[in-house]
Formats: sequence, structure tokens, C-alpha cells
Amino acid sequence: MPRQKRKLGISKIYHIIARGNERKDIFLDDEDKNKFIQIITNKKKKNEYTLYAYCLMNNHLHLLLKEEEDNISRVMRRINTAYAYYFNKKYNRIGHVFQNRFRSEPVENDRYLISLVRYIHNNPVKAAT
Repeated sequence: MPRQKRKLGISKIYHIIARGNERKDIFLDDEDKNKFIQIITNKKKKNEYTLYAYCLMNNHLHLLLKEEEDNISRVMRRINTAYAYYFNKKYNRIGHVFQNRFRSEPVENDRYLISLVRYIHNNPVKAAT
């Protein structure tokens, strides 16, 4: 069965979720998280997107971003490929780091945007309870 086509939003703002392969951790220490932040910062500087919020959990991540010069699939491919290269090299491993393709949900109104920022920033708090 072919995979579903990604929903595109008029606003070009998306809530992105990427999970570790087999739900395994993708951030094993603070250095890994810092590297991912460095990667998303470098891509952002190239004006590929605007970042509104992010949260890095041990086995998944949330990004809230707006497409700028490139589409969301290309942006995420660049981010995930750069991180997977780093992760596999650091831990002397091969194979997928991320499970399937990332999930994305278009954000089409301000109320939903604000609630997503809260949700993303509170994700670690909810996970600790």
C-alpha cells in the first residue's frame, strides 16, 4: 500500500515529530542534544525555515517551524541526515536512526499555534510525571 501523501498547509507552519527507530533513544547525552541544536541552528541560518519551538526528548523530538525557501520534506531530510551521520559515526553504528518518515501536521490558526507552543515546551514536564 502506498504511503499517504503529506498534508500541506496554506500557512506553511508545521508541527513535526520524529521518533527514534524502534522507539530507541536518539539523544544519549547532552552532547547529542547540543549537536542537534547546532544542526537546526545552521539550517535556520540558511533561511530554510523559521523555528517557533522545539523539544528534544530522549527518543523523539518536536519542532514547530515554518517553511521559507524550501519545502518541509527537504528541510527535514537535511536535518535528519546530518544528525544520523553524526550519531552513527559517534556511536560506531550503521542503519536508521529515525523511525519511518517524520510526522507533520499543518498549523492553520493562531490559537492552535499557541497551544502547540505550550504543548511542545511542556512535553518534558508531562513525561516526568
